[in-house]
Order: sequence, then C-alpha cells, then structure tokens
Amino acid sequence: MLDLIYTAPKPRVIAGARHDWELVIGMEIHAQVASNAKLFSGASTTFGAEPNSNVAFVDAAMPGMLPVINAFCVEQAVRSGLGLKAKINLTSAFDRKNYFYPDLPQGYQISQLYHPIVGEGEVLVELSPGVARSVRIERIHLEQDAGKSIHDMDPTMSFVDFNRTGVALMEIVSRPDIRSAEEATAYVTKLRQILRYLGTCDGNMQNGNLRADVNVSVCRPGQYEKYQATQDFSHLGTRCEIKNMNSMRFMTQAIDFEVRRQIAILEDGGSVTQETRLYDPDRGETRSMRSKEEAHDYRYFPDPDLLPLEIEQAWVDDIAASMPELPDAKKARFMGDYGLTDYDANVLTADLENAGFFETVAKGRDGKQAANWIINDLFGRLNKEGKTVADSPVSAAQLGGMLDLIGSGEISGKMAKDLFELVWTEGGDPAELAAKHGMKQVTDTGAIAAALAELIATNPDQVAKAKVNAKLAGWFTGQVLKATGGKANPAVVNALVAEALAKA
Repeated sequence: MLDLIYTAPKPRVIAGARHDWELVIGMEIHAQVASNAKLFSGASTTFGAEPNSNVAFVDAAMPGMLPVINAFCVEQAVRSGLGLKAKINLTSAFDRKNYFYPDLPQGYQISQLYHPIVGEGEVLVELSPGVARSVRIERIHLEQDAGKSIHDMDPTMSFVDFNRTGVALMEIVSRPDIRSAEEATAYVTKLRQILRYLGTCDGNMQNGNLRADVNVSVCRPGQYEKYQATQDFSHLGTRCEIKNMNSMRFMTQAIDFEVRRQIAILEDGGSVTQETRLYDPDRGETRSMRSKEEAHDYRYFPDPDLLPLEIEQAWVDDIAASMPELPDAKKARFMGDYGLTDYDANVLTADLENAGFFETVAKGRDGKQAANWIINDLFGRLNKEGKTVADSPVSAAQLGGMLDLIGSGEISGKMAKDLFELVWTEGGDPAELAAKHGMKQVTDTGAIAAALAELIATNPDQVAKAKVNAKLAGWFTGQVLKATGGKANPAVVNALVAEALAKA
C-alpha cells in the first residue's frame, strides 16, 4: 500500500471582523446505484428516456402495488461498503419517510433510518503527495429516489417526470470531519473514484447520478476538539444544509458563501437558523429553501410491505472475493512496478479506463516513458479536443507500437512527435506510417562516418576547439543531423563524433 502520513482534521481558521472561526462540514452523498432496474420494480433506469416512459405501476403508486426488492441493488450496496472498509450489517430494515411533494407519488419515500445495510467505514483523502486524512463514514443506506418537477415548460403550470422515481440510491453519510471547501471536493472526488472502480455508481454529476448535500457550520477555535472529546454536536454550531450540489466548482463557491453568511450573522449578535438552503450559481449565493426537518418531522415507521432484509456472511464473503483492485492499491502498484512518481500515478489512476490504457501501453516497455507520452501528449491532445480515452483516435496498441520504434532506434523522439500526429489524423500501423513518410532514422554508420569525415577535413579550427572543450563536439553532431535531414540516429552520431575527434 501507499506509504502515507495520516494527519488529524486540520481546521481552516477564518478571520471575521471580530473573531476567528473554524469551518466544520459533514456530507450526505446520494449515489445512484448502477443497475438496469429500479430498487423495487423492474422499470428501466436509462437516462434521457421520454418523460414518464420508465415507470412501473409500483413507481407510480398505483393502488395495490407492492414493492419487490432488487437483489442486485443490495449487492451493489454491500460492494460499496466493502470498498469503503465499512461494516456490513447482515440484518437491515426499510422504513417509510413521510413527506408530501408532487414528484413523490406515494407520499412517502422508502428508506433506511434505524437499521442501514452498511455501518461505519472510512475514505482516505490524499491532501498532498504522501499526506492523507481519514474521513469517517457513519453509514450507507438504500433508498428510493424521487421524481423530477419541471417548471420551465409552461408559464403557468409545472410538470412532473416520474422516470427517476424509485431509482435506487445509496446515501453515504459522513461524520463532520471535513474542515474546508477544498477538503470537501477532495472527499467527493475520492469517493466518486472508488465507486467508479467498484462499478456501483457511474458518478455522473451532470446527470444527477451523484449529488451532495453539504452540512456547513462554523464554530470558535477549540470547539471542534470539545466535540471530539464529548461527541456533543452543540459545540460545532448550528448547521445549514446546502441541498443537491452536482458540481465541484459550485460546491466550493456555495461553501465559501455560506461560511461568510453564517459568520456575519454571528458577529452581528444573531443566531444561525437550522435550515435547508439551495445554491444559486448565477448570484453566487445560497438562499433558504425550507426549515431543516428532524427525523420526527418525517414520522418514520417500519415499512409494512417489506420484511427485514437478511443476508448471509457467505454471500458477503463471495462479493469481497470478487472485489477489483481499488485506487490506492493500484496507485501503489504503479509506483512500485513502473517507477512512476506520485503525480504520474495519481493522474493515471484517477480514472479506471485511463489506468487500463496505461497498463496496456506500459506492458513490457519503459513505464515512465509510457506515462510521459500518455499524460503529456495523449491526454493533452484529448483535453484540447474535448475527448476521453474511450474516444481516442490513438489506441493503446498504436501508442505502444510508437514506443517500440523509439526503443529500437528506428525513429527519434522528434520523429515520434510527427508520427503521433499522423497516427492521430490518418490512423494505421505506426511502423507502416513511418516507412511510408520516410521517417525512419539513418543508422548506416558508413553513411554517417562519410559525412562526418568530410566535416572534420573541412573544419580544422572547429576540430581544434572541440578537442580542447568536449562540449563543442555537439557542433559536429548538429551538422551531421542537418546533412541527413534530421534522420541520423543521434546516439550513433554522438558515438562516431567522439571516435573521430579522438583520432583527429
């Protein structure tokens, strides 16, 4: 594993007009379970379908319809818990969370309050190379998603799309261990990376498949330590929840605004009201949505249509045995097996597809050279053109073929840059393209020696200088390369120049 230094939660001290303050953040991540069917029905979860086309009778709360649990969604929740080093509860239960909103046809949401399927775990968040922190996970529970209200299709009416209703969500609840906006985004980034590696959530925030509720509060320096000692949340100040954040940039902006808002209230002698707020990116501010409910406001009670969920340890063990290599382990292996730097390994393991591409290219080759070409040349070009590795015109096999040509001395590094452009635009086998465009290096020592002999014979002054100062021998190398149109192998030329000057 990685040789990390673990640090305690580090407060960000914020200077107010009268006092210093510290920020405390806890997060609730709603991660859509990667499943073709919903949590309690066989309806499709395909994104972008026609409104109200992916709706089963039970999703629409038709009378007499009963939920039937999707075993695969349960398996995905267990897999996620194992990936977060969490306790898997062999017995869990579903509850009804009662509230009334147009996009919730049942008038309640089936969730897990008292007996979640996954207990305490942790996420290791790397804050800088070699330095990490543990953010504690309190629980993961399964629940249904609600539908979507649409307000911009008509000036006088709102519409409701129930396609998302009943889609399985994992609500991942953290402890209030996060101490800055930067740590908050780093935590969400790492959590999303783990879920993608596991295949339990695609993490697509733009489609709403991963959303964050951010609980923000401020307290005076020293109060967080009192909370840690007593587990009394009153030391942390009154929290406000910023709902449904689906952008890292907006999350940072929302937290920064909310902190300033709360500090201003407290320093003016007021008190922060516990409430749910929304972030308005156009105005760069949070605004009140509703007062913050407590559990009793939702009148939770055990769902009478669903028996307690009981799973066997042997089944959990089978899931654990099929777990993929996770990001931290893959990063450590890349650094150990391929000699990569911390930075390079971070970039290449950030996405599972990128990591797979790298391993294909690096197999049997120089890992550092492969990493440089992928990160600098391939990723640079992909980012410029708005593409991903999946859309890359240059395949892993093609890039590997280019590295083989460099390694054998058939092409130079400069030629490889031109060859990369040809492979990108024309496609095809790199070796055939290099031959077709006359890009292969001249390695015929006879031809190089002849050109060099002529240079030495006609430039006696330059020879004398080079014999006094070895660095000036580069002039001969440059002239030979120029005479051969840049196709002479530089390593061969350098060796022949040194030999010729020694004899001159």
